[in-house]
Amino acid sequence: MATEGFSGPAVTFPFPLGHHVDHSHSLVLVAQGAEALVYRTTYLLPTIPCALKYRPPKPYRHPTLDARLTRHRVLSEARVLVKCRRQGVRTPALYHVDWERGWLMMEWVPGVTIKHVLTAFVASWPPGQISPMQDDVELQHLMDKVGRVVGRLHVAGVVHGDLTTSNLMLGAPGVSELAAGAGGSTSASEVDEEGRQRPPERPSLDGDIVLIDFGLAAQSVQDEDRAIDLYVLERAFGSTHPTMESLFALVLRAYETSFRGAKSVLARLDDVRLRGRKKSMLG
Repeated sequence: MATEGFSGPAVTFPFPLGHHVDHSHSLVLVAQGAEALVYRTTYLLPTIPCALKYRPPKPYRHPTLDARLTRHRVLSEARVLVKCRRQGVRTPALYHVDWERGWLMMEWVPGVTIKHVLTAFVASWPPGQISPMQDDVELQHLMDKVGRVVGRLHVAGVVHGDLTTSNLMLGAPGVSELAAGAGGSTSASEVDEEGRQRPPERPSLDGDIVLIDFGLAAQSVQDEDRAIDLYVLERAFGSTHPTMESLFALVLRAYETSFRGAKSVLARLDDVRLRGRKKSMLG
């Protein structure tokens, strides 16, 4: 799982985990959202890391309503994860779910987000030079993998609901190269003979694409819902990676060939874009 959004200290069981978790191991908060907290801990053995996603009680909601909503959302996410795995979509494996206490325990996926990958890729360009992205075979292959994994998700009858580059991960084996190229302190090897900082090394783009964070996911085969998924991802490219916005066409090209009904989804995407532009103009 990615830990770029938040990294906190080890904490000591701020919520009831029950007897399924070995309480001799601490939890480390790695991400915090509006609805849930994600911890890194261990599962069964100290050598098996896992991600624990917890939906804490909301004090502003009536306790009965809050319990019902939490139960529904935890179960919904768990069902989607199981369905995706059965259909061959690369997602974290589900280890355990406790809908009464509001948490899921999942596989810890080693890797970095596609957001991190593309940011590191841009940082590797020489200063003042724009890389010929459309001619980069590795980058094309990465976009192809993104388009195909989204297509497989939709074939499985699931829409993500929050499909951004932060929720797409590049798994191993590209982890070490990406970590080296992502920034950090400047060593002697990163400075040229004139004392200027060299650009980071070009990151590796090898590895499988893994979809994460299904908190807003739903089971649907409607073209409208699938098109909205693609529109959210397109907006993520435009806002988070403006220098790489043109690459989204490669994602759509791979998506179009991923399943038989993709063309009707792309036709609906044009309608969704039009509504999005009208909404932007009207505020």
